[in-house]
This record gives sequence, C-alpha cells and structure tokens, in this order.
Amino acid sequence: MNRIAFLVDGFNLYHSLKQAIADGGGSLKWLDLRALCQTYVNSVFGRAATLDSVYYFTAFATFLTPTNPGAVTRHRTYVTALQSTGVQPLLGRFKWKPRWCPHCRRQTPGHEEKESDVALAARLLELGVTDAADTIVLVTGDTDLIPAMLAARRLRPHKQVWVLFPYQRFNVDLRQAAHGSLKIKRQQYARHQLPDPVQLPDGTVIRKPAGW
Repeated sequence: MNRIAFLVDGFNLYHSLKQAIADGGGSLKWLDLRALCQTYVNSVFGRAATLDSVYYFTAFATFLTPTNPGAVTRHRTYVTALQSTGVQPLLGRFKWKPRWCPHCRRQTPGHEEKESDVALAARLLELGVTDAADTIVLVTGDTDLIPAMLAARRLRPHKQVWVLFPYQRFNVDLRQAAHGSLKIKRQQYARHQLPDPVQLPDGTVIRKPAGW
C-alpha cells in the first residue's frame, strides 16, 4: 500500500487561484482540496495508493478586520468547510512588520505571514520519520521548502517526496528537489469545487461566501 499525504501551502495556492480567476474568470475559491488531491492519487500513483491525509497550512489575516471585516469571516467559513471533508488545517499567524519604500524613502505599515512554511516543513519531516506516510506531496511553488525536502529524502530515502505545482507556480529548482512533480491546470480548480451549501456533521449548513 502507498499511503499518500498532501501538504498544501495555503497562501501559495490562494495566489494561484487569484491568477486563475484573472485568466478566465469564474468562481474558483470554494475549492474542494480533498477531491482535488484524490484525482492525482487515482490517476498518478496507482491502484495500491490511498489518500491518507490532507493538511492545509494558512493563517487568518485578522489585521484586516478594521478595514475589511468580511475577509477573515470568509476565510474561517472556508476552513470550516474544508474540515468537514477531512482536511486538517494548521494555522500560522500574521506579524506586524514595517516595509521600507525605496521611492518615498520611508517606512510604511505592513504584515508578514509567519510560521506556516516552518509548520509545513516540520510536518513533512514528521510524516517521514514516524512512518505516517509513504509518499508526501507538497502543493506549493515555494523554493524555501527545498532544504526540508532534501532533509526528508536523506532521513528516509525509501519515502517519496513529490511536488504538485499550483496553476502558474512552476519552479525548476523545486522540481529537481523532488522525486516527481505534477501541475494543476486551471480546469482542475473549476472541476473540484465544494457543494453550496456544505452541511457539517452536526447538521449546520454553511454557504459559499459571495464572490467566491
């Protein structure tokens, strides 16, 4: 048996979705991650493969609440919908960080997402070292994860580490660090959307946010 775990870089995927929407319009943000990952298990890894787990690494942009209170609400709604399908969210945080503007030569307010990349790298190593998965697929285009991928391969050379590139997020160095790579086409986002509404296990019904 080939137990497959997917580790989804939430912000990398989000920017890919925004690009896909810009390229073709439509409603794509209500993405069914588990169904999307399952298609690759079925088509790429063979009949002996099973989808063991899907982890979603993200953070709530609570700093936006004063100016855009709906942003966090919509994101929380989506995470709740994902959990109802068995996806496991792992949350980082945003930290205030001033940005230097080279044009006006002054600092401007800003925020930086923290901990998600480190959490993803740690889970990658944990899954391999504890024998919790046989193949680990990173859904990302972020090259910062290459050292963790190479470390996982050294520590457990019999395990497989793959990359599933979100739409328009391909990177040669990341591909070379993996045993194999795949690409998500824009049509895959459109094909794998959550139902609207989503019914939670306790009977609660949640609806797709407007504009998603």
